[in-house]
Amino acid sequence: MAGHSQFKNIMHRKGRQDAKRAKIFTKIGREITVAAKLGGPDPAFNPRLRAAVLWAREENMTNDRIKKAIDVATGSGADDHYEEVSYEGYGPGGVAIIVDALTNNRNRTAGDVRSTFSKYGGNLGETNSVRFMFDRVGEISFKLKVASPEIMFEAAVEAGADDCQSDEEHHIIQTATDQLGTVLAALETKFGEPEKSTFVWKPNVMAALDEDQAKTIMKLIDVLEDNDDVQMVTTNFEVSEDVMERLLAS
Repeated sequence: MAGHSQFKNIMHRKGRQDAKRAKIFTKIGREITVAAKLGGPDPAFNPRLRAAVLWAREENMTNDRIKKAIDVATGSGADDHYEEVSYEGYGPGGVAIIVDALTNNRNRTAGDVRSTFSKYGGNLGETNSVRFMFDRVGEISFKLKVASPEIMFEAAVEAGADDCQSDEEHHIIQTATDQLGTVLAALETKFGEPEKSTFVWKPNVMAALDEDQAKTIMKLIDVLEDNDDVQMVTTNFEVSEDVMERLLAS
């Protein structure tokens, strides 16, 4: 999974074509199950599960399917052990890439990720080979219409957020990872349910690319995200707005 972000070109979400719906639901179901298993089945006391449920609703996943995924974690459904694993490496132009996955077969997933990197001119690295270029943060997104940028900024800072930026469509609030639940609860009280909340990798160093390099990187991201085991792909590449518009339109 990769979602909307204020930080341009960091994360790239695949389109919501009907043909991809089942695959997206598979990823969401795994995330809900793992989140519930690690932090408990009540979203009110489990920020990661709350984020996963918001993701499910954003993709129009039914309540029955959400409940079934939680039941798997609590022993009420058929169990299949999934573990979290992250892969790090470099793509063309020295772009740093983090691939977060949930898998029941490490060898299969590692082989798939490695071959994808190689096919598109990248190299899979060791643990912590690129992670130092990113900060782990909580991120909450509200639609712009719920409040003015000034009011949202004041509310976010008062709730304990580290930053709040607004663009033409969204308010993006960032928090420390251990403050996501607290900030989310406070903002929900004032503005209702957000569009999404999640944990993301925020790059602290960017890699500028030309159009050809960016095109290759985006193909690499698409193939990685098409893998059932891959939940999120994050990079630190940046290009001009004109180039990004052409790439997304192609």
